[in-house]
Amino acid sequence: VQLVESGGGLVQPGGSLRLSCAASGFTFSAFDMSWYRQAPGKEREFVAGITSAGRSTNRGRFTISRDIAKNTVYLQMNSLKPEDTAVYYCNAKRYGIDYWGQGTQVTVSS
Repeated sequence: VQLVESGGGLVQPGGSLRLSCAASGFTFSAFDMSWYRQAPGKEREFVAGITSAGRSTNRGRFTISRDIAKNTVYLQMNSLKPEDTAVYYCNAKRYGIDYWGQGTQVTVSS
């Protein structure tokens, strides 16, 4: 099982980024997929999620989507703020099975 995040980096305040999470080793379409983030000194927090049925829960400026054909989930982040700086993690969950990616760093700074 692998969840590989990409697309992080340094962006100026007000900018946008799109994160990707490529999944392999499990039935992607059967899992609920989510993005979490963890800022330095803070607990990991939920950002956005999409169920196996395609129902999404988004957080303000952030929008989750998925491409089942590519086994990939995305996080579109707009109007980024310095407080969005964190490591962003991809998560796959189903009936108590919980997979995590290694994370991708997003830094919002001028």
